[in-house]
Amino acid sequence: MTTSIGAKFQKDLNSGTLALVLLATLASSNEDLYGYDIARRLRSLTADGEHPFAEGSLYPILRNLSAAGLLTSRIVPSYSGPPRRYYRITELGRDTLLDWSSRWNTTSSWVDRCLNDLGAGMLERS
Repeated sequence: MTTSIGAKFQKDLNSGTLALVLLATLASSNEDLYGYDIARRLRSLTADGEHPFAEGSLYPILRNLSAAGLLTSRIVPSYSGPPRRYYRITELGRDTLLDWSSRWNTTSSWVDRCLNDLGAGMLERS
């Protein structure tokens, strides 16, 4: 039971944070990136090779960000498989990244304080 609750919590947590991370990843690149390349870059940032998202979850979020005007995309034929959709962040995407980053910093600082101050007592009871 705890595993399914934990999995649901992780899914809910990922839904917003992954969009932020995707914008940051694309903003840090000087070139257009396709989904697999983005996933590879994100995997490289994990210490143990594990990441808290399913790679398949990247694609709907990339499409949503593109539909919102935060990314542009183009399709390029591939000789080794299906065509690839490459993404680039737009100016609106960069502005949104700044806004979302500020919101994330405020929220994560607050959650950290709550967990450290309030959660410490809970952990001591275990």
